[in-house]
Amino acid sequence: MTTRKVYIKCFGCQMNKLDSSLVAAALRAAGFEMTDKATDADAVVINTCSVREHAEARVFSHLGHLKHMKKSRPGLVVAVMGCMAQRLGESLLAHEAVNIVVGPHQIPQMPDMLTAALETNGPAVRIAVTQHIRTPDDAAAAEHLDAFETAYDSDENHIKSQAFVRIMRGCNNFCSYCVVPYVRGPEVSRPPRAIMEQIRKLADQGIQQVTLLGQTVNSYAYSAGERTYKLADLLEMASEIEGIHWLRFVTSHPGAFDNSILNAMARLPKVCPYLHIPAQSGSDSILAAMNRRYTAQHYLDLLAKARAIVPDIAIAGDFIVGFPGETDEDFEATAALVRAACYKNIFVFKYSPRPGTRAEQKLADSVPSEIKQQRNHALLALQNEIAADYNSRFLGRELEVLVEGLSKKPHLNNAQEAGHPQLVGRTATDYIVVFNGPESLTGRFARIRIDQTSALTLFGRPV
Repeated sequence: MTTRKVYIKCFGCQMNKLDSSLVAAALRAAGFEMTDKATDADAVVINTCSVREHAEARVFSHLGHLKHMKKSRPGLVVAVMGCMAQRLGESLLAHEAVNIVVGPHQIPQMPDMLTAALETNGPAVRIAVTQHIRTPDDAAAAEHLDAFETAYDSDENHIKSQAFVRIMRGCNNFCSYCVVPYVRGPEVSRPPRAIMEQIRKLADQGIQQVTLLGQTVNSYAYSAGERTYKLADLLEMASEIEGIHWLRFVTSHPGAFDNSILNAMARLPKVCPYLHIPAQSGSDSILAAMNRRYTAQHYLDLLAKARAIVPDIAIAGDFIVGFPGETDEDFEATAALVRAACYKNIFVFKYSPRPGTRAEQKLADSVPSEIKQQRNHALLALQNEIAADYNSRFLGRELEVLVEGLSKKPHLNNAQEAGHPQLVGRTATDYIVVFNGPESLTGRFARIRIDQTSALTLFGRPV
């Protein structure tokens, strides 16, 4: 029997990358073979994102290419999974390319669904199994997903000696611009026992860095008897697992950040001193309209507290520009926050209305697209200026990095040195470090002396 080949295309966040990796591992276990080319595949799986309009537009563009591909290959099966699949549901089946639609909570069904579709000659199959929003007490569904994650893990990351482990699903915040609570459901924290079992298994397989994932990871709370486990407890428990060298967690919400997390970071050597904590705006009026439930000063006070408890901490932030009603004064307040925060790096996104959210329903998209673009560029330019100056403090220092592999964008002055290719790694504080060395260092730790810096990258040589 010919082995069926599957190509997976992933859009979106680390949650989606984890889901794609889990599905790939499950498909391999079911007898499928993964391929890097859609043209070689019997089935194409697209994992989708709905956080921004641009992300959905890219998916539809990809589906357009697959529609043309199916004209010459009518047996090709196309599955759409993830947040966009959840949001649009059966309506996606109206697209000529799509055979299968799967919501994020039903990814364990993907092997069976692809098998059924391929056996019945793809185009004749129309399967829509999208997921209605689950309640936190839907224990059977949660256990099924836990079993799936524990069984398959995020195997495609193993070559880099790092993996993601989801500690919770969903979000309760309902920020006015965000579709995540509607497509991922309410917060449900996984049992500590299941999380630790998964991390031990990964450590036994050679994983040295684990990143704990949650839509709002610092909201983790799991009650067992009289005790409620929080994120700090997970960090403590995971730190005791032999073989794990570094622990990370993303993404945090500033609204109710527990000091115990920072204390754990300061106390536990394995917990990386890195915090990704989106601000979204520096204007209190915009933050209120976003339903973020904190002020700019509260946010800056939190960063000051983090630096007092963990002096060498690196902090990354997210911002949305062009939110409905954002004035020049509001944007200047955001720029002022960026100057005060002294970020390692930031991610900036132009606001786009997401169907079903409160902002889309109640607020007009009033900021012209050219103004959004200008503010996007201006904020990134400001951050690059700050970071270029701040990063010069690394010159001459030796840093430990976890080597991820060959650099995808070789530094032209040093693309090849002493017969060694250019490699890329990350520090515990998530700085990208580029250096020349043997490719055999991939997945290992190395000490690098920094001899050049830029706003986004550090350059150096192995010690």
